[in-house]
Amino acid sequence: MAKSSENAPLSELVGSLVSDVTGLLRKEIDLAKTEASEKVSQAMSGVEVLIIGLVLAIGAVGVLLAALVGAIAAFLVEQGFNDTSASALASLVVGIGVALIAWALVSRGIAALRGTNLALNRTATSLRRDVETVKEKI
Repeated sequence: MAKSSENAPLSELVGSLVSDVTGLLRKEIDLAKTEASEKVSQAMSGVEVLIIGLVLAIGAVGVLLAALVGAIAAFLVEQGFNDTSASALASLVVGIGVALIAWALVSRGIAALRGTNLALNRTATSLRRDVETVKEKI
């Protein structure tokens, strides 16, 4: 400003203040947008690495399960089973074992996600209290 603030009318001072605050808020919003964009980019690269790791882990589990089937089949062959029967029985044993573990994990996950577990009981109670308080004030 060319004028000194002592000689400026109040309307100019208020207008200048509003303009300065508005500009500051815009800059803060732009900074927040930029920072949020950077954080989202970082999170997305982390998610990509996580997905690749999970895919490799699934592959590793498959290889390990195949090795377990092979080991059980080899043991059964030593016990007198023929190759075909030993492979089939080993696959059945490993398959049932993995299925039981999967069933237990899925059941536990479903139990954790049941609607009653996800209800916002404290928030609902707080909102009811707030509504009652507002009704009393009116």
